[in-house]
Amino acid sequence: MRKRRPKQRRATANMTGQETALAGVFPQATDAQWRALVERALKGASFETLVSKSYDGLSLEPIYARAAGSPFPVLRKNPGRWAILARVDVANADAANRLALQDLDGGADGLHLVFAGSIGAYGGGLVGDDDDAIAHALANVRLDYGIPLTLDSSPRAPGAAQALMRFVDRQHIEPSLTRVSMGFDPLGAQARHGFAAESWTQASKSFARDVKAAADAGFVYATAVADARVVHSAGGTESQELAFALSSGLAYLRALADAGVDLDSARGLIAFRFCADADELLGVAKFRAARRLWARVEEACGLSPKPALVFAETAWRMMSRRDPWNNILRGTLAAFSAAIGGADAVSVLPFTQALGAPDEFARRLARDTQLVLQDESHIDAVDDPTSGAGGFEALTDALCARAWGLFQQIE
Repeated sequence: MRKRRPKQRRATANMTGQETALAGVFPQATDAQWRALVERALKGASFETLVSKSYDGLSLEPIYARAAGSPFPVLRKNPGRWAILARVDVANADAANRLALQDLDGGADGLHLVFAGSIGAYGGGLVGDDDDAIAHALANVRLDYGIPLTLDSSPRAPGAAQALMRFVDRQHIEPSLTRVSMGFDPLGAQARHGFAAESWTQASKSFARDVKAAADAGFVYATAVADARVVHSAGGTESQELAFALSSGLAYLRALADAGVDLDSARGLIAFRFCADADELLGVAKFRAARRLWARVEEACGLSPKPALVFAETAWRMMSRRDPWNNILRGTLAAFSAAIGGADAVSVLPFTQALGAPDEFARRLARDTQLVLQDESHIDAVDDPTSGAGGFEALTDALCARAWGLFQQIE
């Protein structure tokens, strides 16, 4: 008769059920000891052969020590789940409305309304910025329920924001109850099109006038957006994205202050938008660094830091026309990075975006990617889950230093 093997006790508990601190049982290993083990496994090759470089020249180590000290808290402006935004980027207003309602019924929290010629149009976008176009595109969208709506504005649709404000007024909706971002971003538009119709001295006054008019009407949800997607789409690095967004945000802050808006109110009117690509480590670090850098600007302005509103969109430059199904994986990695990094709202490009207007199946997968991350992976259950992790903290610090140097050059 075979003897029964004794049950193995859990290594983490003693006979009384109390937790046992296993970390104290083993001797502490130094960084030099770890490196020696790695080099032994490499059979004489240098540890440096495992170190890669980012486009910014930052070192990506194969192993990191636990971060020392108390890390800077990276929190969303609105704690909890990030908002799932669905892109609405077709030319016809009635078709745009049909897609918008389908996306909202399918699980999207809000909408990203893209106009032709904007930074994020990518060859598509709504044509028309008059009252009729806005009314048709947003018919039966309950903005009074707080559904997030962000405009991807364009010089080709200069009247979109004013038409939207009139639409809200005709619907008898209190603007302060809405979560509408007008998306005023003159510097991003200048970078996108490569020229400026007027000097920044004049453009800043027009910008401040438009933002103040919207704020005075009650629209105080991210009225202006410092959008760095134009840098990423042009081949820019993470630090270049951050520096451009930081400089744009500060320029908008100065313009509003010059127009008589107090700094505390002005910063609440400014949001940021970044690209998220398939580089998970640098993607998370970039979104974390953005909040740290803006907090440093706030402190320099004599303000106590408050969490900024940060939008994310998966990167256009990583989308492939060939074997587009691989874009599903890229979009998932990018959405994960943005969410873990603390983005407040994320829009995922459908996997067939590079082939033209996405069909219903591609749009559904773009929504469901984020729904799975939220409702099955539960990555929204912890604020800043990478806090204290050596690799993420080191990359965040390095990106902050590199981006701050570029920001100073711009200034």
